[in-house]
Amino acid sequence: MKTSQLDLRELLAFKPHGGIMSFLGRRTYLTDIVSHGLLRKELLNTIGPDTTRTIITRSGFIRGWIVAEQIKRQMPEVWAEATQGKLGPMLCSMFGFGEVLSSHRTDGLSGKSLVETYFIGSYEAEQQLRLTGQSEDVTCWEKVGFASGYVSHIQQHTVYFIESECQAKGDCHCHLIGNYIEHWNDDIIPTLPYFNGINIENIQAEVQEILKVEEYFPNNFNKSLDLGIKANYIRSGYPINNSYPMQKLIEMAITVAKVPTSILITGESGVGKEKLVDFIHQHSYLSDKPILAINCGAITETLLDSELFGHVKGAFTGADSHKIGLIESADGGTLFLDEVGELSFSMQTKLLRVIQEKQIRRVGDNSIKDVDVRIISATNKDLEKAVEMGEFRQDLYYRLNVIKLEIPPLRNRGEDILPLARHFLSDFNEKLGRDLTGFNYKTADLLLNYDWPGNIRQLANTIERAVVLSPGPQVMPEDLPEEFHKNIAKPSVNNGIKPLNTIEKDYIISVLETLNNNKALTAKRLGMSLATLYRKLKEYDENQA
Repeated sequence: MKTSQLDLRELLAFKPHGGIMSFLGRRTYLTDIVSHGLLRKELLNTIGPDTTRTIITRSGFIRGWIVAEQIKRQMPEVWAEATQGKLGPMLCSMFGFGEVLSSHRTDGLSGKSLVETYFIGSYEAEQQLRLTGQSEDVTCWEKVGFASGYVSHIQQHTVYFIESECQAKGDCHCHLIGNYIEHWNDDIIPTLPYFNGINIENIQAEVQEILKVEEYFPNNFNKSLDLGIKANYIRSGYPINNSYPMQKLIEMAITVAKVPTSILITGESGVGKEKLVDFIHQHSYLSDKPILAINCGAITETLLDSELFGHVKGAFTGADSHKIGLIESADGGTLFLDEVGELSFSMQTKLLRVIQEKQIRRVGDNSIKDVDVRIISATNKDLEKAVEMGEFRQDLYYRLNVIKLEIPPLRNRGEDILPLARHFLSDFNEKLGRDLTGFNYKTADLLLNYDWPGNIRQLANTIERAVVLSPGPQVMPEDLPEEFHKNIAKPSVNNGIKPLNTIEKDYIISVLETLNNNKALTAKRLGMSLATLYRKLKEYDENQA
């Protein structure tokens, strides 16, 4: 990897839920400018400005040296380019020291400064202005120390930086100048006490001892970092299933995958029924056998008959040759019947015969062929209601519905929404050549609060649209469709008007089921005390009795 190819997102690794972060392979942690500034202010008030500045400058020197050592050990191609002077400014930006406007580098031997850098947005200057006000002196002490340690390591010669201008003093930028220690004029004298003698010799001995400690850590320490949603996706073999309902569903799917029982998968349109079918097949004893699929509602009955059972030459007009049907082709494997609720009554009868007798007859043929296929079917229709209305054969329904797996709608899988969105963002970034880094927190709230009538399919389309239209670097609220900004919770009257206490009861029970009957967590999520939740549940039981 070359210096120009460095990307902060690839150098920073972390668990999505926190706990461990790593930068350049070494554990790190986050802090914010105010907290860091208050610590600095506390040091100033406790031990005085001179000692505080010395500590910060020297610790910055050590940090700069260690970063250089990390690059040298882990990224030799980048290290080979370090003396060109492009890597240092890039690292300063990555670490959040500020935005580098320009950085000029020489050999440091011709009377000119070795390094001269101008930058704005210094976090140390901002700390000063936020917490104390304008300063009479320069304030970028850690930056001065960091640059000195980093460049000293690159040059293998002690280099000290000074800050001649600083935004904390009211200057329009911060100006850093670096020179070999022996080439400095009197300008370095006021700054020398803050380095307190740290140099190429003593820092190398000190840091090398520190780095030896790493040898005692297990080699796979950083491998334990969860580098993102794709790892979760690959590890589980099934798209994001953080929510309890999906985890239970996947556990059940793995169990039934190991037996030849017929499975009926139900759920609203867009919840991912085909994905679950693929998952079951991959985990079944038939994983090395064919899996063939047909959408029963997408083609006419005549064509469906031929597609499922095949035909012989001359069976009907246009049948110019023999054709093997999907059921016969799937012999020994799995047949997936999508939208099985759309089958006509006559096709239901033929399918029932296949399941019962394990035989088929091609259209126009008199001979019968034995077949052995596992049937997995899926529908978004209420087949029980269809049976009651005489639209679906009861005996076929029971044959298909030996095991029923119902995929919950996305609105009932709140824990999965953002992980899925992040997965799709990563996927579409790669497909469309974009580099959006994530979702603004307001965007995340809109995604979480939306009802998702189109489920996962709608979520994928929404993220693809955002990736195409967003100027970046984050997906902002305005990158989402208009309906997300009008998503105000309103009572549904699709099934009639209900009393408020009934709506409250249904919602509380639903949340309780979603959270695996965890009453403490349910009360917390609903914003009520545990005692209140128990009281309401007791009332519901008494009213039911």
